[in-house]
Amino acid sequence: MAEEKKAKAVKAAKLADPIKASIDKATQEMIVRAQELGIDTVFDRAENMKPCNIGMQGICCKNCSMGPCRLPLPKGGIEGEDTRKSLCGATANTIAARNFIRMVAGGAAAHSDHGRCVAEVFLSVARKESKDYQIKDTDKLLSIAPYFDVAVTVEVDGEEVDRDIDEIALEVAEKAMNEWGKAEGELYYLKRAPEALYEKWKKQGVLPRNIDREIVEIMHRTHIGVDQDYKNLIKQGTRAAIADGWGGSMLATDLQDVLFGTPYPVQSEANLGVMKEDHVNLILHGHEPVLSEMVVAAAQTPEMVEYAKSKGAKGIQLSGICCTANEILQRHGIPTAATFLQQEMAIITGACDAMVVDIQCIMQNVANVANCFHTKLITTHPIARMEQENVIHIEFDEHHAMEDATKIVKLAIDNFENRRAEVMIPRHKNTQIAGFGVESVEYHLGGSFRGSYYTLNDNIINGRIRGIAGVVGCNNARTRHNEGHIEVVKELIKNDVIVLTTGCNGIACAMEGLLTPEAASVYCGPGLAEVCETVGIPPVLHLGSCVDNSRILLAAAEVVKAGGLGKDISDLPAAGSAPEWMSEKAISIGHYFVVSGVYTVFGYTLPTSGAPVFHDYLSKELENLYGGMWDLEVDPIKHAQKMIAHIDKKRKALGIDRARERVLMDMASRQALEA
Repeated sequence: MAEEKKAKAVKAAKLADPIKASIDKATQEMIVRAQELGIDTVFDRAENMKPCNIGMQGICCKNCSMGPCRLPLPKGGIEGEDTRKSLCGATANTIAARNFIRMVAGGAAAHSDHGRCVAEVFLSVARKESKDYQIKDTDKLLSIAPYFDVAVTVEVDGEEVDRDIDEIALEVAEKAMNEWGKAEGELYYLKRAPEALYEKWKKQGVLPRNIDREIVEIMHRTHIGVDQDYKNLIKQGTRAAIADGWGGSMLATDLQDVLFGTPYPVQSEANLGVMKEDHVNLILHGHEPVLSEMVVAAAQTPEMVEYAKSKGAKGIQLSGICCTANEILQRHGIPTAATFLQQEMAIITGACDAMVVDIQCIMQNVANVANCFHTKLITTHPIARMEQENVIHIEFDEHHAMEDATKIVKLAIDNFENRRAEVMIPRHKNTQIAGFGVESVEYHLGGSFRGSYYTLNDNIINGRIRGIAGVVGCNNARTRHNEGHIEVVKELIKNDVIVLTTGCNGIACAMEGLLTPEAASVYCGPGLAEVCETVGIPPVLHLGSCVDNSRILLAAAEVVKAGGLGKDISDLPAAGSAPEWMSEKAISIGHYFVVSGVYTVFGYTLPTSGAPVFHDYLSKELENLYGGMWDLEVDPIKHAQKMIAHIDKKRKALGIDRARERVLMDMASRQALEA
């Protein structure tokens, strides 16, 4: 009887329309294959489970057992005073603000704990406790050391001489680790923001004291009966968001660069078509490069390649999903297999011999899908395990990193012979150029000796580039996969707005072919196309993983420093976007961009609409405090047009909204300009 009931339920379940579910042809093919095999995916589940409308609006409180207290908006909206209250009397504004900053806390905790893990490994390397890792970029170490008040030179006999690099590394490591819990002061990296922005934060009283404290204080304030003023609540959310963007995330990016190498542009490919039927397919999924760096190293050893051949494979094909994909892409050119919503599809190809996961954005259902095939699913992090019996746990330890990585690679190779389903790898893939950052953009703009953001500023001032957009974020099964990402980006570059991207937006753009210099002549307006052709860059610059949004912040700070476009990030003709956001990390990212002075538009929904007063505070009044504000626009074209309108408003305020005549300057004129 139970089996009969189950069979009826399965039969009654709706199936996703592949065309409506995704714009990506590889994903469409895999949805069809999954349905033919009777395997449910996130796209089918989205058809059968509708979201809670009250929860989406941010007005359901479940912070005590008297709830959940649901405060739906009256039909026709609020007229006059809003009298809605929970059992304890909390208003809609209080509930929405509490829920919002709890999302900030969750996102900041995820990114910052990632950063802590990297800092711990860095400290281990600095103490010479780990033989498998080493400092790969001493120049980056020397460039960040002064921000920690760590001297890079010392006076000997009246002369400045370079300090020992190991001493510098250890001092930086110890001070970096202290950022999560120091008892006094403020985060070191706050001074990397433009001075005008730092002063705004100081005036508003939102300078983070340490990373962990701001997250803990959010959890305290949102407990029943504590903070009940939405303005005061969002103030603490602001502290935590800044601690993420200008703290934990920025530390993660910098320390990863020091340990694993600062990315520079590399060519690779993207989409499920990067998998190879005649190779061992080992997929790395998650967010931390601490493990993936070692797996890449182990898989490329001659011993492992020969071992794979001894099992009948032609070699080992590594590829990535989500931000681990972006980490190994930007440093090694490893191809990208999939975005967040495609993770089940990678297994459904029948060619995935092992999927290795660490933290964040890993669907528990990949274990169920792996059970339908031969795929070995391997968890590696102590805080991220799965309950299913078919999941293998190999806990990763930096003290014997290569040993663990070799064990993982060998397990994948041994599984190559066990394929039991027909292999069906979609042939769709595209070329991509990724690995841009603050340093490489500066180099591309001026070369080794004249690198400067002045060239970018000059092209913004003269109008060839209309402005800058940061387009980032996840996929969301409540929207058509990749459609929001691609339509927003195409509309921006068509209107001469250069795009900086990270995360799954970067992967989506790669799949669409937007990450090559050749894309400029096809998709861009004449001004941006000319700049891209001259400099040899794509119109969409892939800056890495979601913690690497800190690269966008620092690039914006460099634009301010280069001059001619105002004194603060809020003065720039720039805007931010997350068209298909879904995670708490996205809310934390969005908020630290807003309070850094960036007009930021989200797609799909914002969990604040059920509290109109609080929503207006975020979307209107925050601009008076920090220069940035939130906005919501579901339609991708209107979404991009709102960003362009904001960019145009900033151009007008700077007095650069009119086209300028191009002048051919002789040497005397150039010398006068430099003087």
